Amino acid sequence: MQKVLGGLRIVEGSAFVAAPSGGMTLAQLGADVIRFDPIGGGIDYRRWPVTEKNESIYWHSLNKGKRSIAVDFKNPEGRELLTQLITAPGDDCGLFSTNFPARGWLADDQLRAHREDLIYLNLTGDRHGSSALDYTVNSKVGLPFLTGTENNSTTAALSDTSGYDPINNPLPAWDVIAGQHIAIGLLAAERQRSRTGKGQFVKLALADVALATMGHLGYIGEVMVNGAERKPIGNHIYGTFGRDFKSRDGRRVMIVGVSANQWQAILKVTGQEQAITGLGKIMGLDFDLEGDRFTGREAICHLLEPWFAERDYEALTAQLEAAGVCWGKYQTVSELVKNDPDCSVDNPLFEQVDQPGIGAYLVPQNPLTFTAAERNPVGIAPALGQHTDEIMADILGLSSGEIGRYHDAGIVAGPGD
Repeated sequence: MQKVLGGLRIVEGSAFVAAPSGGMTLAQLGADVIRFDPIGGGIDYRRWPVTEKNESIYWHSLNKGKRSIAVDFKNPEGRELLTQLITAPGDDCGLFSTNFPARGWLADDQLRAHREDLIYLNLTGDRHGSSALDYTVNSKVGLPFLTGTENNSTTAALSDTSGYDPINNPLPAWDVIAGQHIAIGLLAAERQRSRTGKGQFVKLALADVALATMGHLGYIGEVMVNGAERKPIGNHIYGTFGRDFKSRDGRRVMIVGVSANQWQAILKVTGQEQAITGLGKIMGLDFDLEGDRFTGREAICHLLEPWFAERDYEALTAQLEAAGVCWGKYQTVSELVKNDPDCSVDNPLFEQVDQPGIGAYLVPQNPLTFTAAERNPVGIAPALGQHTDEIMADILGLSSGEIGRYHDAGIVAGPGD
């Protein structure tokens, strides 16, 4: 943890990936992020993967470095406590992030009545305020039809109108990107407040994150300007040269020839300069151009495949490395964790942490490195309600007797309650 945001306090009400990852990003940069949960945990508190004791590795991984208060916010007194926490006075607080519906006691006008300069960021599924998850958004923007290869089976026509079977990606990309937008949005609004004194309600929709990205990367323009529907291309890289190849001992590597130097390195190490030049003449293509390399990708791969198939993995990767080829190895997550030094304490990104309730495992810092800030130990996830009493005392100014009354009434809870 590097405390470049030290002193800044954000209150978070969140579930699933996007909202908690936004708060985690800020916590790993030193902000005091206080997440509130219902007593006993919210809808994602036991989400998989879980340990043998049903403790969520997922939940703990997304809430590193935060503080936790457990409150029954179905109770009016519980809602009042959280309202006071969200709108507590001070120049470095009054920031609230949530993907809970902004209505009822969480309506912007209800909270802003207690603090006019409140910064309130609300994440919704779509721009209409409806719910959505990464997979429903991803299916909407069309990317699952670009994953995999063309399906010519007789069942293809039964599955969709495009003639291709959609394939989901296991990475919740829009959640992850939305989480970063949450962090940026809060900091941008806080910057504006520091200059103008004005707070605001910041809206963010998961679907809009995906749609904006589709526009930024040219997918929308490609259809509207060129009238083209991109087809699935397997493990090739669209618009340039890159694909996986199998070694003699059955291992796979990915090679990429995007830049001129990368392309020339591939030709040099495989000894295929003349053959590729001749192929280009036959096909009427100039393989010095990225687009032409993509057009001729299948024929190029046909020429390169024997070189990889004749060599064992260790030998061919040594040659790729020596030649300056841009390449990567294919490995499982288990292989990454067990064998790759980049996924170990050799990499300053990681620390081996004993997370209470979970066990010992590698925990990453924020990947940003600030050269003017000291690196502190990585923050672990809190126990549910771990900081309930200290938050009520230090921020809300309640006495021990008042705190005890809230506990006795079942309005708040600490760890193990």
